[in-house]
Parts: sequence; structure tokens; C-alpha cells
Amino acid sequence: MTLKPLPSGSRLEGCTLTGALSVSTQFRDAVTVIHGPPGCAQHNLSLFHATCLENDTVVLPRLASTDLDESGVIFGGEGALAEAIRDAAALDPPVVFVLSTCVVETIGDDTGAVCSRGWDVPVVHIPTAGFLGGVFRDGFHRALQAIAGCAGEPGDGPGGVVLVGEKNLEYEVDAHGGEVRRLLSLLGARVDLRLVRGMDWATLPRLGVSRLNVLREPDLAPLGVWLGGRFRTPYLPSYPVGLAGTLLFLARAGRILGMDAAGAVRREEEVQQEMLSCYADLSGSRVWCDRGDGAGEGAALVQELAAVLDLRVDRHGTAVPLPDPLPVGTTGIRQLLHRWRRAIHG
Repeated sequence: MTLKPLPSGSRLEGCTLTGALSVSTQFRDAVTVIHGPPGCAQHNLSLFHATCLENDTVVLPRLASTDLDESGVIFGGEGALAEAIRDAAALDPPVVFVLSTCVVETIGDDTGAVCSRGWDVPVVHIPTAGFLGGVFRDGFHRALQAIAGCAGEPGDGPGGVVLVGEKNLEYEVDAHGGEVRRLLSLLGARVDLRLVRGMDWATLPRLGVSRLNVLREPDLAPLGVWLGGRFRTPYLPSYPVGLAGTLLFLARAGRILGMDAAGAVRREEEVQQEMLSCYADLSGSRVWCDRGDGAGEGAALVQELAAVLDLRVDRHGTAVPLPDPLPVGTTGIRQLLHRWRRAIHG
């Protein structure tokens, strides 16, 4: 058998629909309707079920499907969508999300028009037909922006910090968010909203009074700019990574919030020094990580830890892990160094 390389531009990042579902299903009181064949809904529900089990969660999202069959594909599925929206609205949710699949976009269903017919509940359409262009990331971003667009007008009030774009399918999503909350608490700041993680629809207007948006990763910068234009809210481009990066995160957050960050930075630096002293036994070890040389944030983190712990980065050294996504804040580095110690002394 002759193996051929994948053509340029092949989709390797997962389904656009799944990306959007990872956002819309985080509303505890919403219903999400998938407009397409039953397989699209079944596949994603199985994925979310497995993810819930890994995270010790037993509550599955409220998902519905128009269950298009051959007849629907041939003659159009707009009638089935209208019926599915009526059924979803009968459950009395505060909002219904409608996500379109590759099939219905290809056959030309006007999903947006059906969603805008004037239903008894808000119906938010999120186009997610990846077959016509798009991957997981695109669906994720489209869902975030569509939902943010429903937050109303900018407001005045004692707003807090909003965490934007948490990766709901990653294993340590709550631990990462918790570390950011811990760091912000050193400044006396509170996280007022997680867009979108375990939300109720009624809390969405808090986005309009946010004092600071913290993006999960730099890839969300266009959304940060859009939110800034709509709500006049500044943003930080990512969660903190690395020792120096964590201290810089505190300093920048304090400056934006109008808080004196010097004390918080000093206390966190003391925490870091105490943590590093617990791993002094690693000094002089030879380590290697596939992401530890060259450029990039992962390489920078490896080099930083090697410098402060007197490690030697060597291709013949002990293989040490570097997770993706990278560890967040000081707590994430502590967990990483614990794994490195096990690898080195194991």
C-alpha cells in the first residue's frame, strides 16, 4: 500500500460543531439544538459524557437534535428545526442555542432565518458547518462572540474580573481557573464571571460591567479587542505561565485595576522561592523535554526552570513531561516540578 501525505490545509483540529458545543453547553439552564443528522449529536454527547466522567461530573448538558433523515436532507430541514425549537422552548429555558451542521449548511437551509422568527425565548444561532471552512477553534470563537453579543449594553457598577474562553474539555480546567482566582485575590480582586464555564444565562450582563477580561490564551486576542470595543473593557492576553510570567501577570492586572500590586508581587515571589527550595534536590540533574529547545512559550518555561534549579538541558538527560496546555501560575509549576522529580528519581 502506498501512503500519501495529507494535502495542504487538511483539517486536523477537530470539528467546528464540537468547539461551539464546548461553550454553549456550559450554560446550566440553556438548551442547545443541533440542526443536522442524529450522528452529529450522538458523537458529541458521547464525547461530553466521557469528559464529564473524567472530571467527576455526572450532569450532562441539555442537547437536542433535529435528527435529519434522508427526506430532510433532500427536501430541507427548516420545518424540523422549527419543531425542535418549539420543543426546546417548551422546557422553559432562558435561551436556546441552535448550532448548524455541515449537512444543513450544504443543502442550503436558512437556519438563521428560522432562529429569528420571534420565538417566546431568545434563540441564538451559531454557524458551525466546518465542512465549508472551519475547525474546532473557529466554532469555539464563534460561540464565545455570539454569546458575548447578547450581554446587552455597557454598564456602570462594581464589576469584577471575567475569565474568557476557558477550555472546558481540558482535564484541569477548574484547577487552572482556580489558580487565576487565587492570584487575583492577592490584589483584592474577584472573578465575577467565567465566560463560559458553569454559567446561568441571567449572569451574562455582568460582562458589560467587567473591569478586566482575562483571556485563556493569546489566540483569543481578536475577541479581547472586540469586547474592548463594545464594553470599553481592557484585557490581559492569557493566563500566567512561568515564574516571571506569574509576577508580571499580577503587576499588569494591578495596573489595569488601579491597585498597588507591589505587595502581591512580593508575597507571590516569596511563595515561589519557598516552593523552589523544596526541589533543591534536583540541582545538577540532566533533563530533556521535546518542547524544551528552540522558541516558544514551552521552551522558555523549560529554560527558566533549568536556570533557577541549576538543571542541565541535555538530549541525553532524563525525559521530563511538559503538558499541553502549559501549567498555569505558581501552583501549576509546583505540580510540574513534582512530576519532574518523579521522573528524575524514579
